[in-house]
Amino acid sequence: MHKANKVQVHLGSLADMGKRFVNAWNRAATGKKVSETHITFLDVQTMLETLSPRRLELLKFVRQHGADSVKGLAASLESDYKNVHHDVSVLESAGLLLRDGRKLSAPWDELSASVSLMH
Repeated sequence: MHKANKVQVHLGSLADMGKRFVNAWNRAATGKKVSETHITFLDVQTMLETLSPRRLELLKFVRQHGADSVKGLAASLESDYKNVHHDVSVLESAGLLLRDGRKLSAPWDELSASVSLMH
């Protein structure tokens, strides 16, 4: 059975990121396999802007079809190159979109977002 490749997006602090890292490190030190991807946003505004509906659609398209270049992606999406380039830059900076040369990929099957109401 195929296990979904998942990226977990969090709204939290640097301390929260550190706790996740230490937890994964400790599990790995005991011989457990640790294969997880976490992305933490420090404020809700940045998280919501980064995960806008348009950018989520772009991620979904790249996950399903791939993209040989930003120019090719803009053409496939029938969108303005400048807007697509900006969206790609934002998603790439956040770690949600990966680049190998000019080729773009979104290697996750699922994006899971959580927001703690405790902080």
